[in-house]
Amino acid sequence: MSWWEALVLGIIQGLTEFLPVSSSGHLEIGQALLGTAGEENLTFAIVVHTATVLSTLAILWKEVAQLFKGTFTTTKWNEDKNYVAMILVSMIPVFVVGMFFKEQVESFFGSGLLLVGICLCVTAILLYFSEWLSKRREGMGHEVGYKDAIIIGLSQAVAVLPGLSRSGTTIATGLLCGVKKESVTKFSFLMVLIPILGEAFLELLDLLSGEVVSSLGLVPMLVGFVAAFASGCLACKFMINIVRKQKLIYFAIYCLCMGVFAIVYGLC
Repeated sequence: MSWWEALVLGIIQGLTEFLPVSSSGHLEIGQALLGTAGEENLTFAIVVHTATVLSTLAILWKEVAQLFKGTFTTTKWNEDKNYVAMILVSMIPVFVVGMFFKEQVESFFGSGLLLVGICLCVTAILLYFSEWLSKRREGMGHEVGYKDAIIIGLSQAVAVLPGLSRSGTTIATGLLCGVKKESVTKFSFLMVLIPILGEAFLELLDLLSGEVVSSLGLVPMLVGFVAAFASGCLACKFMINIVRKQKLIYFAIYCLCMGVFAIVYGLC
């Protein structure tokens, strides 16, 4: 992988991690078009996923700091402890998938763009329908509750498929459950921090143990990291404003177009 390929893929990862268009699906498309595949992918995935987690912390550091302060500086049960508990509850489904179905999930990656295209079309449908329903419920939304957390968590577990946007699926699911736009967006971004860090840590252990060998050089890794971090910061902040203004329809149209492209490319 050259430095400019790492730059392109890093920007794709950073932008699409938070925008509801599927980072995994776009990386599959990008790698197919650039012809980059093989052992380098795991190392690069570790680098760019770590970068996007750090970009989330950079944008939402006040919210994260408040949760830490409210959780660990008092023994009394409060709103911050309750919020962290809901995040932990939301992680149960994806934890189960990661522990017991990791090999099955990984088998979907690198299997061609047909599945990616289908999942992108599903993402488009979810975004369109959730925005339509959200507009009809304008002013009637509620804050995230435990029932919402587990349902959103289930949607995150399903969204491990390439092409099915994690942020798009979780935000759309929250909106369909009647959660306020700002509330579900914040929850969607915060709930993924621990799973992504955990996944990156496990992959790093595999890399260090010698189970995975990569020829990826230092320069591509640094370029990919910086590109993913910078574009991730922009996308995270941009996405929060987009959801507030109810503009998910544009992403639905984009996902539909990319989905059709991926299906056609995969069949050719």
